[in-house]
Amino acid sequence: MVAQTQTRTGTDVMECLVHAQANAIASYLNYKRYHWFTFGAHFRDLYLFFDEVAGEAFAEIDPFGERIRMLHGDPLSTPREIERAATIRMAEGKVTPRQMLEEALANERNIIEGMRRGAKVAEESGDYGTNDLFSQHVQTHGKYAWFIQEFLRKDDGMGA
Repeated sequence: MVAQTQTRTGTDVMECLVHAQANAIASYLNYKRYHWFTFGAHFRDLYLFFDEVAGEAFAEIDPFGERIRMLHGDPLSTPREIERAATIRMAEGKVTPRQMLEEALANERNIIEGMRRGAKVAEESGDYGTNDLFSQHVQTHGKYAWFIQEFLRKDDGMGA
C-alpha cells in the first residue's frame, strides 16, 4: 500500500511538472503575441512589459524540462504535446490590450494555482527539489499577476 501511494504521488509530481513546462512554453508564446500585437495609449509600457514577462516565461522552460529528466520523465518537445499539457488558454486572434491583459491575468492565476498544487504535492512526497522549483517560480507569477491587476485598474485611463 505504501508503494502505491509513493508511485501515485510521484506520478502527481510529474504531472504537475509537465503542466508547468507546457504552461511556460504557452506563456512565452502568448506574451510574445501580446508584445507584437499591442497598440494604443499604453503601447510602450505594455510592449516592454509583455516582452519582459515573455523572457521570464522562456527562462522557466528549461528548469522544468531538466527537473522532469532528473525524475526520469520526458520533457515536452512537440507542439502537440505542449498544447495537450497546457492548462492555460492560448492567445488567438487580434484583441484589445485590455483583453490581452485580462487573458494574461486569468492565465497567471491558473499557473499560480497549478504551481501551488505542485509545490504541495512535491512536499508531501518528500521531493524538496521540485517543491523549491515551484516555490521560486510561483513568486514570479504572483508579481506579474499583481502588475497586470494594476494595469487593469479602472482608474488607469484604459477605460472600463
